[in-house]
Amino acid sequence: MFSITVRDHIMIAHSFRGEVFGPAQRLHGATFLVDATFRREQLDDDNIVVDIGLATQELGAVVSELNYRNLDNEPDFAGINTSTEFLAKVIADRLAERIEKGALGEGAKGLAGLTVTLHESHVAWASYERAL
Repeated sequence: MFSITVRDHIMIAHSFRGEVFGPAQRLHGATFLVDATFRREQLDDDNIVVDIGLATQELGAVVSELNYRNLDNEPDFAGINTSTEFLAKVIADRLAERIEKGALGEGAKGLAGLTVTLHESHVAWASYERAL
């Protein structure tokens, strides 16, 4: 399996409901490094997984929808604990929608999967992996 990874970042504010979250139940900020890894079994006709420029552009477009937002105030996340794991899935699903609509070009039709990883710090991160 071949893969390429592109990176961006987001800065958000949010709070959590539930004792398991301790002090994070209060409004707080988070900065995440966001990695999107695109996978395919065979390289395309240009010997690439996907156009890195387009992948970077589309990841940037997806994360810009979340960047500098208080997620507690976003209608899409009303009543939801926007955990790192949950946000990884949101970003992966939004990227997958863009891929399905052709945003990464014809070569992206051969992609087998996508993994989005959000790095909370240098010692903790969460990922969501999905088929395409």
